[in-house]
Formats: sequence, structure tokens, C-alpha cells
Amino acid sequence: MFASVCTGEQVAGFKDIQTGKLEEIMLIKSPKDLDDFKNTYGITEEIEKEY
Repeated sequence: MFASVCTGEQVAGFKDIQTGKLEEIMLIKSPKDLDDFKNTYGITEEIEKEY
């Protein structure tokens, strides 16, 4: 998950490990949004924030 240092806005997505480019998938406004994202993509582990 990526969070803006200035606004605190959070976006969930996937990062290409070779290029570092982020593919933004979903704006995260609440804990439920993050749960929905994880369930949609079968993610069971914690997601770290990057700023």
C-alpha cells in the first residue's frame, strides 16, 4: 500500500519489482476497503505501507 506523506491518501496496488513502477488498483478510505482489496487478490499477509 502506498500513502502520500502530504495528504495521507492511501492507494493499494502492485509494484513491479524490476522497474519500481506502481500499478494503482484501489483507493483505500477505510479498513474495509483494504480488506476488500486483500480478499479480491487472495492476499493473506500484512501489507506494508510505502511513502
